[in-house]
Amino acid sequence: MVARGMLCFMQSVVTIGRRVLDAVLPPTCAKCRVVVERNGTLCADCWKALRFLGPPWCQCCGFPFEFEAADTGLRGFEISESSLCGDCLQNPKAFDRARSALAYDDASRDLILAFKHADRTETALNLATWMTLAGSELLESADVIVPVPLHWWRLFLRRYNQSALLAQRLADRCGKPFDARVLERRRATLSQGHLSRTARQRNVAGAFRIQTALKSRIEGRRVLLIDDVYTSGATISACVACLRAGGAETVDVLTLARVLRS
Repeated sequence: MVARGMLCFMQSVVTIGRRVLDAVLPPTCAKCRVVVERNGTLCADCWKALRFLGPPWCQCCGFPFEFEAADTGLRGFEISESSLCGDCLQNPKAFDRARSALAYDDASRDLILAFKHADRTETALNLATWMTLAGSELLESADVIVPVPLHWWRLFLRRYNQSALLAQRLADRCGKPFDARVLERRRATLSQGHLSRTARQRNVAGAFRIQTALKSRIEGRRVLLIDDVYTSGATISACVACLRAGGAETVDVLTLARVLRS
């Protein structure tokens, strides 16, 4: 009874503390900064502008077919459960499956960049919730969740790894093991933002490795790799290659957003 009473008291203190803090520093929209009800959420206008991804999509990379259909005049074309997009047919992927929660566009860009570079880490819980919806089948089959790592120097400067924050939230929600150490970035790389597809591949070549002492954590297991944005797939492919070489049985990929190219 004493322990229960103490727990209730502490919860009350936390609730009161949050209300006081919200009165002094009202929570703001994670994108446009207007005042909202809860920290880490979006205002109605920013929420409505987001483009969430879902089926029908490529069963391998998760590319939404409605975009491809619009570009090729095939809207309404029947999609089977085993359908692959043109890119996956021509260029088989290193991973088994990939899914993303959002389209990376004008509506989502500022939200993601604020989370990644501007310390808006309070949004991680909501972002992970969206990822859970998009990647439910991947999360269900995963044995261990692994984030794309940052080099130690960039981690020191940024103070947090956005992919690891998302991976930790996903692991907590789904009750899956989380491991941020088995895959490491062995050398610093240039920012991928303004590089071409070929330059991105060269930039991350040999940048990752599996820690030999921790290899048993992924051997024979189904790994779910987490990243913030799927752009060209160069970073993801390099990480997947390391995980497979380390003995992973399968490697799926779940990202917060992905760039959609016609």
